[in-house]
Amino acid sequence: MITFQTVIKKFGSKGEKTGWTYIDIPEKIANKIKPDCKKSFRVKGKMDEVEINALALTPMGDGNFILAINAALRKNLKKIDGANVVVAIEADEAKIELSVDMMECLQDEPMAYEYFDGLPGSHKNWFSNWVKSAKTITTSTKRIATVVKACQMKMSFSEMMKSYKEIA
Repeated sequence: MITFQTVIKKFGSKGEKTGWTYIDIPEKIANKIKPDCKKSFRVKGKMDEVEINALALTPMGDGNFILAINAALRKNLKKIDGANVVVAIEADEAKIELSVDMMECLQDEPMAYEYFDGLPGSHKNWFSNWVKSAKTITTSTKRIATVVKACQMKMSFSEMMKSYKEIA
């Protein structure tokens, strides 16, 4: 486990990352966690005394990464941008358990499955978690159909959600 201290930051105007709260993970630290990796990967550990797991490091170029800090984590930390935080992290090699029903439906549509299969693990997880968070069978079924259609159209999760909210 790699331990270091850093400052919580917040993007101003930065495309899709506008408004994100995050910490920097310099190349030197990222290489200690997962040597020579240039793609997004998941980590687990602690921020201050708050347990974290299955959070993705996002590549920013030149070997540097960021770790986004969502609202729930910020609330648990009781910290905002500009605050210092002690981070202890390591690679999270836990297998992502995708929705079985969603995967079966995707496999029935080869073009959709091929697109989905080529996505990074964290992106697959976003689709699957959305399906698994449905509270009823009806909602789950609608979400699976939406995911299959989105993958046929080669849409990212955020594109799919934008389209879904416009229809709803």
